[in-house]
Amino acid sequence: MLSISHSLTGAFIASQLPHPILYIPLVFASHYLEDWIPHWDVGTGLSTGRRKRTTAIGLELVELAVSVILVYLFWRTNSQGPSWHIWIGAFVGLVPDFMEAPRNFLKWEPAFLKPFNDFHQNWHHSTPNMVLGLTPQAVTLATIFWLR
Repeated sequence: MLSISHSLTGAFIASQLPHPILYIPLVFASHYLEDWIPHWDVGTGLSTGRRKRTTAIGLELVELAVSVILVYLFWRTNSQGPSWHIWIGAFVGLVPDFMEAPRNFLKWEPAFLKPFNDFHQNWHHSTPNMVLGLTPQAVTLATIFWLR
């Protein structure tokens, strides 16, 4: 899934639950459930050589910036930005991808991350079909926008 989907899902879950002990495990689990759905993301094509690592890194940085902007816009209250709970939820929603980033983008994987990354890879279902892969994410974002 795109970082946008993971971060907004994490922020939404955090906005609905009163304490980090409740929302952090659910946000973390939501990442794997979203990755289980066939999806397209900026890393699609890295393993087959159809996408260059530098391109994927650049796209990911843009995507992370868009994620921050959308979290801010979705959960700002008057002139104030989102509460720290929202930001924690958004960040935790991205943690599995952050742990996998050195392997995917730098071809380097610290030994302590390998079990986590292998677990993550077992849940990951990418599709090269952009329309098929972006549709569930668009539905997710529209639902979050409507429910928030």
